[in-house]
Amino acid sequence: MARLIFMFFTLFAIIGFASRCQATTYTVGDSSGWDISTDVDSWAQDKHFVVGDILSFQYSSSHSVEEVNRDSYEGCNTTKVLQSSSNGNTTFALTKPGDMYFICGNKLHCYAGMKLHVVVEGKAAEGPAASAPEAEAGGDSTSTTTTTATNPSSKHNNPSSIVPNSAVFATFGFKELTIVSFTCLLIWIA
Repeated sequence: MARLIFMFFTLFAIIGFASRCQATTYTVGDSSGWDISTDVDSWAQDKHFVVGDILSFQYSSSHSVEEVNRDSYEGCNTTKVLQSSSNGNTTFALTKPGDMYFICGNKLHCYAGMKLHVVVEGKAAEGPAASAPEAEAGGDSTSTTTTTATNPSSKHNNPSSIVPNSAVFATFGFKELTIVSFTCLLIWIA
């Protein structure tokens, strides 16, 4: 009987930890990418962003992505930038709750609607998903593309979409850990 109770609580703990470590990687604009023709407001409308999630921006060389504050977002101000990247494939980890604002570095593109506001919900980030690469202020980001449920962008300078980052490892690694742990527990009590 004690073994059965121990197994139940162990399984419960493993599943609890595995579910907390899952993050979602969103490709901004889905298959259209970060582009002036993409309606990113409509794209973001049905999304629920939480701490630990990742935004992946895929775009052509005529664009860039800049994280800015609210005032810069509203006025398309490209001089007061928090983080900037122009490498065609940039990820931003959502590491804290609150509003985040992104614009294209081409001011005319921003005025035409190439900007994104997301509201991030949740507690401060925990676990491996929070260590995903972020854009560096004032320069190109060293970022990676992740495999997601969406199709990769059709933009010309995107690297392969099969290189995983730490968020993908956290999502798939803990699911596999749960299955292996459960199997080991079943073997142990048998």
